Order: sequence, then C-alpha cells, then structure tokens
Amino acid sequence: MNYSLHTRIRAGDREAFRELFRDHAQLVYRHAVRVTGDWTVAEDIVSLTFLEAWRLRAKLRDEGDSPRPWLMGIAVNVLRNSTRAARRHRQALGRLPAEETVPDFADELVGRIADGDQLAAARRALKKLNRSEREVFTLCVWSGLGYAEAAAVPDVPVGTVRSRLSRARKRLAKLAEEELKKTQGTVAGQRTSTGQPAVRTC
Repeated sequence: MNYSLHTRIRAGDREAFRELFRDHAQLVYRHAVRVTGDWTVAEDIVSLTFLEAWRLRAKLRDEGDSPRPWLMGIAVNVLRNSTRAARRHRQALGRLPAEETVPDFADELVGRIADGDQLAAARRALKKLNRSEREVFTLCVWSGLGYAEAAAVPDVPVGTVRSRLSRARKRLAKLAEEELKKTQGTVAGQRTSTGQPAVRTC
C-alpha cells in the first residue's frame, strides 16, 4: 500500500497538503453545513479544520487508504469546540442585564453647536479627556452601548464604566464651555471696531 501522501504531509510538504485540501475541502464543508445549517459558519469550519490539520500533521498515521477519517476527526472536534464557544457566547449575552438607557449628554451639547467652528471646539474638548473617559463616553453616548456592553470592551466592572462616564460628562461640560468661549472670542477678535466682520485674506 502506498502511504507516500501521508509521509509527505507529516514531513510538511506543502504541495501534499494542498492536494489534501483539494480532495477533501468539499467533504468537510458539506459536513459543516449539515451540522451548523449556516454556510458562512461552515466556511470558517473548513478553514479552522485545515489549520488544525496542518498543526497536527505529525499525528497522521499510515493506516487505511485515505486521510479522510483523520481529517474528519479534526473537523468534528473543531465543530464541537465552535459550538461550545457559540453556546458560551449566547449564555454570556443572556446574563447581561436589560439594556439601560444612557443619558445622551451629546444632545445638550449638540444643541449648542451652530456651525463647524463650534463642532471643532467640541471635538477639541473631547480630546482633552483622558483616554479611559473618552472611550467610555464615545462607546456609551456616540455608539449607544449599554453600561454592561461598554464594560466588556476594556473588561472592567460596570461600576467603573458608570463612574468614568459620570466624570467624562462633568469634565466635558466644563471643557466644552471653555472651548466655545475661545471660539466666540476668536470670532469677536476678527470683527472691526465698527462691529463688521473682518475681511480675511488668503
């Protein structure tokens, strides 16, 4: 019996591994589609199966006419692990508290922004927050994440998100007011003594 393909795969022969993929990728794919009912997930399973097969290639033994049983054993394990991971993900989502409405301080601020200059002032104010406060503010207020979802991003307690957001709102209110005053002062300085806008040259 010719086990040359097995030997070449174990040795890390990339052409032999490509041959393995060409001959058996559809088999793994059809199996994954039937198990998951999702062709997109099945494509991921195929990729993971062959990545794992390459990692475990030294364990391919010279038994039988085909490496299919070995390969499908890997596919089954990949499917099992993927299903388990998906289940844990669903359970984790199920444990999240009901979505809370985060007060949208942005509405108050945006209501005061009448033009591009004022919007730029607000952005400058946001940049003056420290990174943790800025990230929480943008996650909760701009992206609409609840406290629990936002806490999962940097992996911190929900209470930390609440306190950071509270500090961010207070600091941003003060900083935005300062930046708006700077903007207004700049506009006023560009006016002539007659109260007319100064002519700006390029």
